[in-house]
Amino acid sequence: MSEHTVTVYTREACHLCEDAIETVDRVADEVAADVSVETVDVDEDPELREEYGERVPYVLVDGRPQFKYRVDATSLRTVLGD
Repeated sequence: MSEHTVTVYTREACHLCEDAIETVDRVADEVAADVSVETVDVDEDPELREEYGERVPYVLVDGRPQFKYRVDATSLRTVLGD
């Protein structure tokens, strides 16, 4: 079974972030791979806040950028190998 780490850069009171996390969690539960989901609040780190600003959610899979603003469930399934 393959293993993947999905990292979601987010911030508080971000409805797109909530939607992205919900989609990631749902797809992670559906695929055969072992998926670890991490969330990072960009507002807790000045460097991340400067780098990402309002460009959240920003989603990486295994350290590689995959989605910005919205997560497409079908595309995420493909990336995770389902």
